Amino acid sequence: MKILIIEDEPKVASFIKKGLEENQYEVDLAYDGKLAERMALQYDYDLFILDIIIPFVNGIELCKILKEKRPAVPVLMLTALGTTEDKLTGFDAGADDYLVKPFEFRELLARVKVLTKTPKIKQSTVNRIVVADLELDLDKKVARRGGHTIELTAKEFLLLEYFMKNAGRVLSRNDIAEKVWETSFDFSTNVVDVYVNLLRKKIDKEFETKLIHTRIGLGYILQEG
Repeated sequence: MKILIIEDEPKVASFIKKGLEENQYEVDLAYDGKLAERMALQYDYDLFILDIIIPFVNGIELCKILKEKRPAVPVLMLTALGTTEDKLTGFDAGADDYLVKPFEFRELLARVKVLTKTPKIKQSTVNRIVVADLELDLDKKVARRGGHTIELTAKEFLLLEYFMKNAGRVLSRNDIAEKVWETSFDFSTNVVDVYVNLLRKKIDKEFETKLIHTRIGLGYILQEG
């Protein structure tokens, strides 16, 4: 399990990091909201532990961003702001749990265990697939990345759906032709390559993190990094 702690007090951050690592969690630290957002998009985390009062982007706004771009990852707010209104604001922003400072580490650990107990599910009950900040709504036939709707043709949608359902797996041109075009691959045509390039322009061109990658001699893979 990999956890990102977003906390601008070094002593507090180090204390939490040390305790979680002693309990076999892998932990990264971010001391401000901008760095946390970049790390959240670059790496695959199982939990965000988030303070509210942090530099550049406050925890409430950051929580909204994280829930938009990483909807499957739970957020635990850990803050000194402990009024009922503070908690309601946190939950309204998308927090899955809320713990007030000062706290006992064993209580934090118990909440972490609950939040990381259920593995992240790529395809949810609302019939959508999520990979990184890319979301595919299978019912509405809509693709979104970073909250922005991406216009796709019917064939591009089928191609993206196949990529996302097989995220992290190298797909050969023949695999893609058989599943998306329902035909054996004709090596005299580059239709698969053409459509992959069209799809890349739509889902990767405007974003720093690229998702569709070429594996020379093997095919294509959709994954972060």
